Amino acid sequence: MPTSVVPEAERPRPRHEENDQHILLYGMTWKDYEILLAVRGDRAGVRMYYLNGAIELMSPSRDHEGIKTTIARLLEAYCDERGIELSGYGAWTLRNELKARGAEPDECYIVGDTNKEVPDLAIEVVWTHGGLDKLEIYRGLGVAEVWVWDRDEGLRVFALSNEGYQPRARSAFFPDLDPAWLAGFLDQPTQSQAVRALRAALR
Repeated sequence: MPTSVVPEAERPRPRHEENDQHILLYGMTWKDYEILLAVRGDRAGVRMYYLNGAIELMSPSRDHEGIKTTIARLLEAYCDERGIELSGYGAWTLRNELKARGAEPDECYIVGDTNKEVPDLAIEVVWTHGGLDKLEIYRGLGVAEVWVWDRDEGLRVFALSNEGYQPRARSAFFPDLDPAWLAGFLDQPTQSQAVRALRAALR
């Protein structure tokens, strides 16, 4: 598989950039967090994170959603082509009251056997900087890997260890997949063209 690092200037830049909207609430109890989740219900549009008494309400922009959906579709297409069992759970609400952690990832997946309490992989897009420390939240939740896409850094893999998350060149779940190579397809004009280009490159 070819490997390449997409220069910063060539990474996708939407024609009309919009910022994500973040609201941070401090001094909040776990019960406050659960009440907010219940009030929001199944309505889409606002994701919630909880960390040690702080709540982040995040409304992702169109640009944010476009990037995360394209990464998800590319990963799913890669696994289809390579015969890897991958199950997606979207913004699954992950909670651990004892660790005072809660998250709703941009996307999350289980690899192989789906009988697991937490996903193997969470994907987070950093389109607008700010908000709670997502890696610290996922550390308390026990998510094995977090993939972070940043408009300045590209797609990075963080693997959970005893010392917290450590950057890795490759995912332990997909050792033959170069994250920079995958992210290189984000510059295609549409999501469907990105997926078709990836499939063609793998065949």
